[in-house]
Amino acid sequence: MENAQINAVVEANNAAVAAGDMEAILATFEQGGAMQGQPGMVAQGTDALRGAFGHFIGMKPQISVKAHEIIQTGDIALHSSTWDMKMTAPDGSEIEQSGFSVVVLRRQADGCWLMVIDNPFGAHLMAQG
Repeated sequence: MENAQINAVVEANNAAVAAGDMEAILATFEQGGAMQGQPGMVAQGTDALRGAFGHFIGMKPQISVKAHEIIQTGDIALHSSTWDMKMTAPDGSEIEQSGFSVVVLRRQADGCWLMVIDNPFGAHLMAQG
């Protein structure tokens, strides 16, 4: 049951990104949450997340989760997944990417789950050897 709730938060985030719905994106994050917008660049807190996602959603990304796994202990969960993404660059060209995502979520006092850390670029370490 909780795996479904945890996965639903990640799916809600992806759907909100695709829809360009900033408030729905932010609603999937815990206060003070962080996202790695690209390797080495972390946005933490509502204002920083708003800035990081603002540029990104302008390219109308469509994210497809290929496979995922959830590990939970108590009020903390780790959601790992592989993904494919298509989006449109500002010049109109199509961009396709794929990767490995790692998301840490925490169960809140009301029982819902929110993202604490979102790292969609977990695979970049593999390229570094």
